[in-house]
Amino acid sequence: MEESYEERGRPKDEAERRARATVTKESGGGDEPGSGRGKADMHDSLKTGGKEGGEASAHRSAADRSASAKAAAATRKRNVAGK
Repeated sequence: MEESYEERGRPKDEAERRARATVTKESGGGDEPGSGRGKADMHDSLKTGGKEGGEASAHRSAADRSASAKAAAATRKRNVAGK
């Protein structure tokens, strides 16, 4: 996994950090008590990593993407104001 990050241009120390974070996420945090020990491992991020990102929006027009972004920004603004 670390080599994959390095191949994509990440510095060695960042590649190592990202690989360790991904493994920790997948394993539930190790075998310490309270760390998710005994739960089945999930490997969702290993299956989809990078392949599907942005695929849906790539087929939409710039105007559609812009309208969606404006709606999302308005929603975030409303949610922050409500807190």
